[in-house]
Amino acid sequence: MSSPQGKKWYQIQWFKATDTPRERRLINKLDLLIVPYAFIAYWIKYIDQSNLNNAYVAGLKEELGFYGNELVQLQTMYIVGAVTGQIPFMFLFTYLPMHWVIPGLDIAWGVFTLLQYRVNSFAELAAYRFLVGWFEAAFFPAMHYIFGSWYRGDELGRRGGVFYVGLSLGTLTAGLIQAGASHRLEGVNGLSGWRWMYIICALITIPVGIAGYFILPGTPDKPNKFFLNDDDIAVAKERLEKNGNRLQEKFQLSTLKTVIRSWQFWTIVLLDILFWNASTTSTGGFLLWLKSLKRYTPARINELGTISPALGIFWTLFICFASDLVLGPAWAITLSHSINIIGLIILTIFDVPEAALWVAYSVAYTAYAMSSVFHGWVNSQLRASPAQRSFTLVLINMVAQSTTAWTPLLVFKTVEAPRFVKGHPFALANAVCLIIGVHLLNQHLKRKAAAKLSSDSESASVSGAEDAVGVGKGGEKVAVQG
Repeated sequence: MSSPQGKKWYQIQWFKATDTPRERRLINKLDLLIVPYAFIAYWIKYIDQSNLNNAYVAGLKEELGFYGNELVQLQTMYIVGAVTGQIPFMFLFTYLPMHWVIPGLDIAWGVFTLLQYRVNSFAELAAYRFLVGWFEAAFFPAMHYIFGSWYRGDELGRRGGVFYVGLSLGTLTAGLIQAGASHRLEGVNGLSGWRWMYIICALITIPVGIAGYFILPGTPDKPNKFFLNDDDIAVAKERLEKNGNRLQEKFQLSTLKTVIRSWQFWTIVLLDILFWNASTTSTGGFLLWLKSLKRYTPARINELGTISPALGIFWTLFICFASDLVLGPAWAITLSHSINIIGLIILTIFDVPEAALWVAYSVAYTAYAMSSVFHGWVNSQLRASPAQRSFTLVLINMVAQSTTAWTPLLVFKTVEAPRFVKGHPFALANAVCLIIGVHLLNQHLKRKAAAKLSSDSESASVSGAEDAVGVGKGGEKVAVQG
């Protein structure tokens, strides 16, 4: 996935000039099926993931008697579930119909989201957070696997960007839902407002999961024909094969050996680890800072807490569209994390005017804005092998996310909020190293592409020369007269 060359910004179009009318009709249909569902389901996922922070500042802390590091421990239990839940799917994506896998997981995590309304102890809540994490685990790599199964590399960033907006919108909406529940449902039927929030979230989640059985198109080798017809699938296979995509391959032991022996794979793993640890948003730092000011009600804290994820919607769309249409992945990632670094420097210093802290928290979601750019880049690099692609997408996500199960316990302790004297410098170092690593990988890929182009040119020259020579009697070569 390279940056567009030789085009002015006003010449950029949604389709490539070489896309046929049939291909454009297919792309439009896929955009209507995959992108809205991916966006809505990811929005719901992040409501169900981030609502713990909102509940914590809206009365859960006091009602359940949490006055130590219970919040960060609950966040860690979610991550442990999210990591272990990905393990079986490293091997299963190429065997199972994806339009059954994703909706099934969606419904399951909706059930355990609902059950959180009834908790009365730390242990019970920790168990539910683990199970929500377990069933949410495979959703992110699974959606990227579906994107990579239908779209070319130059089409992935924009679609992935719209999908990833669900993260920011989910965090934003969780705050608004909690604010509304605190305002209007506190004490209704004897339940606290934060308990009503979990009920509302589940009532949104489960129907979306059911709809996925009909809407998601699966993959070209295991399609869902509820909305797609045979012609659509044939066009999809033809355009992807022209792009060098392999459409059907089962995961085998040899796949594992090939992947783990590749230094490029371990570079991608390292970059994903840096990405996952270059952000502070999952710690709830913004909400905890607002609470530490002691000037806002719980409802108002949750309302103000939506500022950062709301701006994150803009950052995500801007970075992802810029990657596909103008910058290319390496420079889009650089731009995203350069802005993130500015915010992290302010948070690291912390003794700054209050307005500067508002700015720092407002740009926090630039750390996530490049996620779909990065994973689209991985999809594109591994388009020749579905088995390697599925395994890599799951494993890098699992390994990188697993590091966030223990790093917050060391550097983002709840009792050190909101300053996080170790956490903010730690995230800053990861962001700087991520930019450096991305450009090292990009330079390697450029050299590799140039070498392949040179090799192909030499092969073509040799082939052309041989075509101009005939074979005479006795096997001697003779020139062919034109």
